[in-house]
Order: sequence, then structure tokens, then C-alpha cells
Amino acid sequence: MTRGIVTIAGYVPYRRLQRSEVAKVFGAGGGKGSRSVASHDEDTTTMGTEAARLALRTVPRDQVDALWFATATPAYLDKTNATTIHAALRCPASVPAFDFGGALRSGSGALAAALAGTGTNLVVMADQRDGLPTSTDESAGGDAAAAVVIGDGSADAPVIAELMGTASITDEFLDRWRTAGDRRSKTWEERFGETRYVPLGAAAWSAGLEAAGIEADSVDAVMVTGMHGRAAKAVTKALGVRSEAVADDLSSAVGQTGSAHVGLALASLLEQAKPGQIIAVVSLADGADVFILRTTEALEAWTPANSVADQVAAAADLPYGKFLSWRGMVTTEPPRRPEPQRVSSSAAWRNEEWKFAFVGSQDRSTGAVHLPPSRVSMDGGAVDDMTPVDRADSVGTIVTYTIDRMAYSPSPPIVFAVLDFEGGGRFPVELTDVDPDTVDIGQQVVMTFRRLFTADGIHDYFWKAKPVRGNAHTTAQD
Repeated sequence: MTRGIVTIAGYVPYRRLQRSEVAKVFGAGGGKGSRSVASHDEDTTTMGTEAARLALRTVPRDQVDALWFATATPAYLDKTNATTIHAALRCPASVPAFDFGGALRSGSGALAAALAGTGTNLVVMADQRDGLPTSTDESAGGDAAAAVVIGDGSADAPVIAELMGTASITDEFLDRWRTAGDRRSKTWEERFGETRYVPLGAAAWSAGLEAAGIEADSVDAVMVTGMHGRAAKAVTKALGVRSEAVADDLSSAVGQTGSAHVGLALASLLEQAKPGQIIAVVSLADGADVFILRTTEALEAWTPANSVADQVAAAADLPYGKFLSWRGMVTTEPPRRPEPQRVSSSAAWRNEEWKFAFVGSQDRSTGAVHLPPSRVSMDGGAVDDMTPVDRADSVGTIVTYTIDRMAYSPSPPIVFAVLDFEGGGRFPVELTDVDPDTVDIGQQVVMTFRRLFTADGIHDYFWKAKPVRGNAHTTAQD
């Protein structure tokens, strides 16, 4: 058996900040291109969930042996964030879920551990990059997630890219750091980081090529990632690959997405690759990690649920003021309504499948679907004669809607809609990633896992709906 990537997906939020908008406000900062922006109701956990849902479209969930979540910006400390993703995906309780958190290198570290291990592992990576207004981190950073299923493959889910070789070089030096509780990262003088990363990247690349048993000119596509932009460019020049093999690193349209970028890079490369090609990623963070893979014939039949390129293209600009508000850099006047109370931990646990996985109930005798789940059927009155029914992956149609400008929201107004789902079920839900002026009756939407609000440090996760864009409505297997 050959170990490698069984499937992979990237998730890029819908909103973009045009970097030129920064200088229009402050007279400095910004630059060319755009960066991806997580919505006010997104964090690394919700983005990771969306990436995992896309990845699991082609792999049965019961084949996953473990779930690992890597992020440098976790929504919780102490509490395991991977368990929320685990619940949203309806993974069996026997599947362990662990966090690899706190460092930019955690994404490549989780990937390397999965490739070196056994079993079928779902590796989820996500990051949300912040910076002070006009800073390089603000404009060059980006928000995104990726999910990779690593395993030995099977007849139902073959390996689409087999591992040829990996290499890691580690060094202790202070280039970038952020203490607990800080929103912004700090960096040492830029030339110092460049003097360290360039030789580390070159050494890891040479070791990776040796492990794979190939020369540099055999590589068909390569991407170098890292928060140190100058170092990434210098390492790219030193690889010795053909010029046409250097792939777009997504920095112009998405930005550098930190601990998620190694997964996002692999997803982008595989979506453009053909069977029999050699692809590679070099990740620079507290050293250097190299991954070299060869695509298999199974890649021909693999179809990404929603490609990175499609998500980059299907985006909407976000005003800079709204970006600063969502990031908590400025405080705008909120709706004059009471803020929500913290969610009940015990109630959330009792309703886990409904709250985290959007699972309703269906009357066995009449087929009536209840959202939320009910013990008593609305059609015939049968009691406790229900079977679970998953609606997280079903397409809904807007029956009616309203725009509420008075209810509390971090980003008013709120758009509420009543949805009818394919296969049955009706439910009122909040819409997200939508311009209120574009909403209409009959519009199709899909469900997306989001954060409703945070109170007393507790995140209230639930489901919202967003318009169907491209083929994103076919997200996961039942």
C-alpha cells in the first residue's frame, strides 16, 4: 500500500479586503491585490469545519480513524477545538479528536505526522491572521482553512497523490512571536529572518529531493509558503526548479494564511495537477518542512467539491471600515438591544446532534421531517417513532424572508429566511455571506457552520444558510 493524500479541500471565506482601501483611509499601508477575510460569524473552528465538509464529500466518514486540528489562532484554550469539528461532522465517538495548536508550524507538523503514521487521518488546518491597521500583517495576511485525508487508500477511496519524500529542518531563533492574549504578532528585523530561513529552506529542499530520489528539474509544480514574504521568495529562487514549475502562492488574491497555508497550497496544486505529476510544497516556520508527492491515476476521477480557484473567483469585497469592526479594531454603535446571554452547556450537550450537526427527526410511518427534532410527529401524532435525518448537506429554498435592522448582531442587519429543504423539512434560519438587497424568494441556499455570538467566553455555534455558489452545495456524503 502507498501512503498519501486520499482527498483534500481548501476553504476560503467569501469576503475580500482590497489592500488599496487601507491607504485611502490612513494614507499608508495596504498594497496591491486582496486578502481573504473571515466573516464576523467565522473563526478557525467554523472555517476548519467547512473545509472538512468539502473534503469528506468523496470519503465515507466511517473510514476516518482520527481527526487532528491545527491552528495558530484557536477559538478556545484549555478546551479542545477539534471536538466541535468532530460533532459537526457526526464522527463516531470512537474517533479521537486532538488539537495541534499555538504555532504557525502546527499545520505542517500535523500533516507530517499523519503522513508518517498509520490509519486514515483527517487533518484540518485553519488560521485567521490579524495585524494592526496599516501593518504588513494586516494586508499580507489572510483567513482560510484546509482539510486533508491521509491514508493508504482503498477501492472506494484511493490515494490521489502518493508520498515520495518529506524532510524537516528545525532551528531555534526568534523571528515572529505572539504572547498569550495578544491579537497581533511581533517580528524581529526582517533581514535577520531572511538570513535564517533561506539556508534552512535550501537544506530541507535538498533533503526532501534525496528522500524522494529525484532531481529538482523533475518537479512539475512547487509552492513555497511562509509568513516571511522575502524569505519565501528567496527560497523559491534557490530551489533549482524549472521556471514554469513555480506555482502561484495565492498571496495576491488570498494572502498568507499562516498555519493553514500548507494545506491550502496542496489543495490548489492538486486541483490543477494531472496524473503522474510531481508536486511539492516548502513551508517556512521555525525551520522548514518539505512535502513531495506524485499524483496517481485516481486523480483523473477525483473532483473537488468546490475548488480553491472557484472560491477565490466567487468573492465579494468588504469595506475597510467593516473589516476593522469585525476584527475588533474599532467599535461601532451596536443595535440598542440587549446582548445575548451565554449558551447553556448542559442544553448544548443534550442537543448535540441538532446543534452541531443539524440533524432533525423523521416520522417512520409518514415520512414527516421535523426541524428541530421532535418526539411527537406533526403528521399523525406518532410518539417516539422517529429516525434521525441529516439536513446539513441538503439544499434549501427560500420560502419567505425578512430583514431585521433592530435585532442584536455584530454586523446588522440580520436576514432571516424560512427554508424548505430537499427531502423534506422547513426551518427559519439566519442568512450569511449575503447582500440583503440580493435575497429573493425561490433562491437556493446551503447550510454553513457558524458562530452565532460569544458571551462570557462561550462560543455559541450553530448553522446558518448561504446562497448556492458554483457546486458548493454538494459538500459531504450522508
